[in-house]
Parts: sequence; C-alpha cells; structure tokens
Amino acid sequence: MPQPHPPDARRLVPRTDAVLAKPAVAQAISRLGRDIVRSAVQVAQEQVRAGRIGPDDVVDATLAALPQRSTTLTPVLNATGVVVHTNLGRAPLSAAAVEAVVAAAGTVDVELDLATGQRSARGRGTTAALLELLPEAEAALVVNNGAAALVLATTALAAGREVVVSRGEMVEIGDGFRLPDLIASTGARLREVGTTNRTTLADYESAVGPDTGCILKVHPGNFRVEGFTSAVPVAQLVALGPPVVHDIGSGLLRPHPLLPDEPDAARSLADGAAVVTCSGDKLFGGPQAGLVLGRADPVTRLRRHPLARAVRADKTTLAALEATLRGPRAPVWDALEADPAVLRARCEAVAASLPGGLASVVPADGVVGGGGAPGRTLPGWAVALPESYAVSLRQLARPVLARVERGRCLVDLRCIPADADQLVARAISDAGR
Repeated sequence: MPQPHPPDARRLVPRTDAVLAKPAVAQAISRLGRDIVRSAVQVAQEQVRAGRIGPDDVVDATLAALPQRSTTLTPVLNATGVVVHTNLGRAPLSAAAVEAVVAAAGTVDVELDLATGQRSARGRGTTAALLELLPEAEAALVVNNGAAALVLATTALAAGREVVVSRGEMVEIGDGFRLPDLIASTGARLREVGTTNRTTLADYESAVGPDTGCILKVHPGNFRVEGFTSAVPVAQLVALGPPVVHDIGSGLLRPHPLLPDEPDAARSLADGAAVVTCSGDKLFGGPQAGLVLGRADPVTRLRRHPLARAVRADKTTLAALEATLRGPRAPVWDALEADPAVLRARCEAVAASLPGGLASVVPADGVVGGGGAPGRTLPGWAVALPESYAVSLRQLARPVLARVERGRCLVDLRCIPADADQLVARAISDAGR
C-alpha cells in the first residue's frame, strides 16, 4: 500500500505577520524595533523549512535569537586596572548622570525659558554649575569633546595668524590625530619654539610678534620626558601679551594630592590663562565633552564663532555633565582613590569562591589612563588566573576585560563596583567551563 507523502514543510511555516502578532513578539518589537524582530522570525522560518525545528517552535526560536538591546555596544566589566580606559568609553557615568541622560532623552527645555516661553541660552544650567564650582572662570562653554574645544579656541583666536607652541608639546592625541594637523585645520599657522626637551621664556619672546594670535600650552598627558628638561609656566607666558590657551587635557578642575604633576583648571586660570580647554570624560568623570573655561571676552568670542555651532554638545551630554557637577562623586574617583587593603580583601573573597588552586591574589598596580598622569601608578591587587582565561572572560555574554601580564590573566577589581564582585566570580567560573 503506497505511503502518503509527508506534507511540504513550506506549507507548515507560520506566516510572518501571524508570528509578529503574537503578544511576546509584539512586545519585543516595541523594545527592539520591527526590522530586528522580523529578521529573527525569518531565520526561525528557515529552520522550519530545513527541518531543524517544528512549526510550533518558531515563536520561541525567534525570542531566543533576539539581542538584549538594539545597539551593538555591549556592557563590559572593566577589570584592567586602567581607570579611564579609552577603548571602553573612558569615564563611567554616575547613577545621577545616567538618570539625567534618561530625563533628557525626551523633550526638555534645553533652549527654552519655561517662565517666559522664550528662547534661552543653551545649557545654561550646566555652565552655571561649572562657574559655581570654578569661580576662577568668568565664563564657560561646553562642546562635544576636548579636541573640539582646542580647535575652536585656536580657530576663534588665531585663524590666519600664528599659534606659538613649544616643540615639546607637539603631541599626538590618539588614533593618529596630531596637534599640528588639528591646528592646521583651523587656518592658523604653527610657530614652533624650543626643542623637544627644553623650551625657555626667551624662545617664546623671540617668536611673539604682531602676527601672533595666541600662545598655546599643551599638557603632554600621554607621555613623560625626564632628565635635562625645562618648560615655561603659564604665569610667565601671560606676561608676553598674547592670549594664552592652556589645554590641560584630562579635566582636573583643582589640584589633587594623588596627581601632583597634573595641571588643573583653577591654577591655570589663576595664573592668567585666557582660555583653558579640557575633556569632560576623563578625570572630570562625566560624559564625552569639551570644556572651555576662561575670561569673559575670549570665551564669548569662541561662543559666537560659526564653528561653535558645529561642535556644540547635545542635550543628553549637557544633562549628564550637570549631574556630574552637582551630584555625588563620579565613579572615576572611587577607582582612583580605592584603598589597596580593601581591594586585596575583595580579591581574596573572589579567589576563595573559586575552585581550589585556580586563583591567587597578587599585587597589581593600576593606572589613570586616558592621557592622564603618565607614569603614575595606583597600588592595588588582582586575582591571578591562567592566561587563557583572558580570552574566555572577554567572550562571555557579559564580557569581563582583564589584562595579561607575565603569562597570567589579572582580574583587577579597582574599576568594578564592590556589589559586582559576585558577578565577576560567576564570570570566572563560567569562563572555565
């Protein structure tokens, strides 16, 4: 007796619109968007056609294949010991700053005075907070990053004229971007003075003239020159006449005993700098931003320059920056000032939760990172694992980025909140399977 032919698998595949209408799938659409979910449905339908799953499994297969979020950016636990890690987005935001970003994500009064209904100054709350915290500045401006702040300053003050700068401060800021190229893009001409290791006041004096737009002093934050060296402080440069633009880089607003060699905005302004520029996402501890601080006249000149419109900060940046200024201490400083004894106890607790003989606790120095305080080490401890764990930890659903040193994988808890230690321990266990 002839056997009946099996039904054509293509006839059993649920219709796309029917799957998309399922409540669980519709909820995923509201979270991730229709295109991402539709693609997952189509993959599940192909699995039915290939006979790998049944028609009734399409919804479950679709939901299982969906990403956790609609961005490809993945949250990472920073166990490198590098506090301001450029490849991990530099400074993590405080809870207050995250809340501010969420609040600003909708429609907000970024350029509106609710009392009058009229247009108002953009980011007025953020600049007010900056000036309250740093009264040495007469005016402040926020742009989208530190390089933009520097480019805006030299463009507004010296386009078509000369920018006098020491050869020892002709830095490369990362990813191949070099100071000479940035300045050249503004239409200004660089006038280099001194040598790589020594620049004197006389070098500046011989270069300053009627064609000088500004004197630029740049903190070489990602390298250090030692030995037979000299540099000219801001106070002496100010006496030469042209406005002094001081790029301090890392965003330290006031002197800190932990970082004695790092320039700060308050001291530079007190010494007479016309404009101080820096980043908001390094030692400042906030979102990516560029800060312009200084005397009222030059900062107003920068604010009114056409380039300022192209580099202005968006509403979420302004909100996060203000929350960083007004809110609790930024996580960057918790990591920088972490007590080595506390770090050791945390590492010992993590190591003790792992199978015997797998982990040990070893001394491990952290660093500031992000072009700040080169050569400055931060004493601490780390959980030492076999070197192979570095790759396994990085490939978890919630990656843990450790560092490899002397044939060992070092998991440094300095930049990880204490309440996430158990998560790290579980990640190490999962990585060993």
